[in-house]
Amino acid sequence: MPANTAPIFSIAGDAQWTTLMTANNPTHVSGSTSYLVFTAGANGSYVQKIRFRHFAIVASTNNTNATVARVWINNGSDVTVAANSTLFDEITIAAMTYSASAAQVNYELPLNFVLPSSYRLYVTLGTAPSANTAIQATVIGGDY
Repeated sequence: MPANTAPIFSIAGDAQWTTLMTANNPTHVSGSTSYLVFTAGANGSYVQKIRFRHFAIVASTNNTNATVARVWINNGSDVTVAANSTLFDEITIAAMTYSASAAQVNYELPLNFVLPSSYRLYVTLGTAPSANTAIQATVIGGDY
């Protein structure tokens, strides 16, 4: 007989975000070029999706670089120890030219899993955004 026959729902919505501005040249999570984008609540969290978008820090900036965003699941321990994190997924983010009359492209990566208590999500970038630009990463989820 299954241990849990009733669905579980999050008790409170949770949105967390950060600004990504530096590339992480190695293909693993390490140090200051890894960005913490979500920390699970005391009873764990459901993470629905992560949304990425370019934005200009300086209004006169016209172009951004293409990059890849890598999403890592960390077990809540030291992020510099390779065994504590696993690469979950990655998404290509195209270069773009800013416009005052056209919407910017959003990139969404579905997650749809439960993140245990104290576990974290990190993001690294393959290449740095252009000068005076950044990438905003927003995680949408809920805490149990």
